Amino acid sequence: MAGYFDLIASQVGAPLWLIYVVLVWTAVWKLLAMWKAARNKHIAWFIVVGILNTLGILPILYLYVFSKLHHPSFKNKSEKLKDSVKKKIVKRKKK
Repeated sequence: MAGYFDLIASQVGAPLWLIYVVLVWTAVWKLLAMWKAARNKHIAWFIVVGILNTLGILPILYLYVFSKLHHPSFKNKSEKLKDSVKKKIVKRKKK
């Protein structure tokens, strides 16, 4: 297996330790995103993150952007905002 990574490192022109760092970096972010997607029952995201290798970019986007869009606390905040806007509109119409 190390011979395979030596070949990749020589083809890319990068040191072998950098190849290992990139592999660990990608694996950690991928596993975190897949775990959270499974917990949130986002099957499509689970599959996409599992298939695509983007050096952790897609998993990071999922963790910090897309998973929060469907989070219950986000929905509660958006509903409160809508309610406050509706109340202001009703107050203006009464005047």
